[in-house]
Amino acid sequence: MQVYLDNAATSHPKPECVVKAVVRGMTELNCNPGRSGHDRAIAGAMALMSCRESLAKVLGCDDAMSVAFAFNCTDALNLAIKGSLSYADHVVTTMLEHNSVIRPLRTLEAQGMISLSIVEPNEEGIITPNAIRARLKRNTRLVAVTHASNVTGVIQPVAAIGKMLADTNAAFLVDGAQAIGVLPVNVKYLGATMYAFPGHKGLLGPQGTGGVYIDAGFDLNTVREGGTGSSSELTTQPRERPERYESGTVNLHGLAGLDAGANFAMENELTIRSHERALVEQMQRGLSQIDAVTVYCAGDVRNRVGVVSFNIGDYSSSAVADCLNRAGIAVRGGLHCAPGTHITLGTLERGAVRASVGYATSAGDVEKLIKEVHNIAGNGLR
Repeated sequence: MQVYLDNAATSHPKPECVVKAVVRGMTELNCNPGRSGHDRAIAGAMALMSCRESLAKVLGCDDAMSVAFAFNCTDALNLAIKGSLSYADHVVTTMLEHNSVIRPLRTLEAQGMISLSIVEPNEEGIITPNAIRARLKRNTRLVAVTHASNVTGVIQPVAAIGKMLADTNAAFLVDGAQAIGVLPVNVKYLGATMYAFPGHKGLLGPQGTGGVYIDAGFDLNTVREGGTGSSSELTTQPRERPERYESGTVNLHGLAGLDAGANFAMENELTIRSHERALVEQMQRGLSQIDAVTVYCAGDVRNRVGVVSFNIGDYSSSAVADCLNRAGIAVRGGLHCAPGTHITLGTLERGAVRASVGYATSAGDVEKLIKEVHNIAGNGLR
């Protein structure tokens, strides 16, 4: 059986409760919730509300109606970015961001709609509040920062950034793709105006699910309009939240699975976090002891999620990933949709090998990776 170390891309395996919930969603619940008044539709609507309430708990949010479902984290980020900006607005973001943040912003910049400032991390891979503050302008309307890097795993000081922004006119968007379900999240403590997240990573749900927390006092425009099952007499998009942001038929069976995954993650939060920290420490220590290996941003595991990126000698990261795959280990080579991070690491040309752990990863899995990397470093690619 292949050792799976690509949990930063999507978590695997899913807990059995998630699989069962998806099956129930496709069999017992299968309907279009919010569009009909029959018993099955009502049961489907109740399942959606259950998921919304579970996500609100994960986010430390008192109001479940502040959580809008999305197709995935990319969809959530597009809504948060494009729905919050107007002509001549200024945006501050960072070199650590995923293309799901950078590409929408660059598109708006190319259209002449916004201006953009990009902040570099310090030598430890951290974006400091002062670095953000130095880029703020009178017309800064949005600051977008990742909660944890998907390349280095470094956790960013988002609460300190949020506190610094509290007295400004800028909305604060946090990309929680690598953090939610793994780190404790409280959107009020973080000072987040919006917090975007996927369902299929740390929350252990199915792909094609995700969402965004939107502060109740923040007016976010829509980027997609259509049927919501409410106010059908209107030919304009209704104002009611969160349906305002959820046009079209929702992924009911996926969200039923996400509900189960979110609850599994909450019930096992401390165990999962401790387990992943131990595995990251084992991986960093083992890989760092191999002469030809460079581990990027290795440091205090208390400030890391379950991601470790490395290279072997001058080898291409993709070639190393292919070699590890043949040895029965699934990792990811390349740029991980985060070219800015690789610019800061000096790895833009060849990328890096990323190994990412999850709740089901064992110490034996990590040891097998270390052994195979040692073999490649000593004997070359096979």
